[in-house]
Amino acid sequence: MKEEHPALRLSVFIGEDDTWHHKPLYHEIVRRAREAGLAGATVLRGSEGYGAHSTVHTQRLLDLADDLPIIVIIVDAADRVRAFLPQLDELVAEGTVLLEEVHAIRYTRSHQS
Repeated sequence: MKEEHPALRLSVFIGEDDTWHHKPLYHEIVRRAREAGLAGATVLRGSEGYGAHSTVHTQRLLDLADDLPIIVIIVDAADRVRAFLPQLDELVAEGTVLLEEVHAIRYTRSHQS
């Protein structure tokens, strides 16, 4: 089965070393997104990048292999994503959040025999 609808993509750019109560921040964002009933969340770990401080973090060099970039991506209906934004205000001390209007296509298996 195929469903198509407008949606909003939320991308949260943070560092791998960012924490919330001594646990990885991205774990807490995913946990809260699930509790909020959002459609899904994906965490991507970057192999290289830099942010506001212009310090390059890369997995290519052992001495710089800390605090690699992390992106948490959430896609759901615009009103549901916007309702989640106050959670990020509480959690994210330093990072970037992108909101992008997208056209979502969801494929699900048909339960017909």
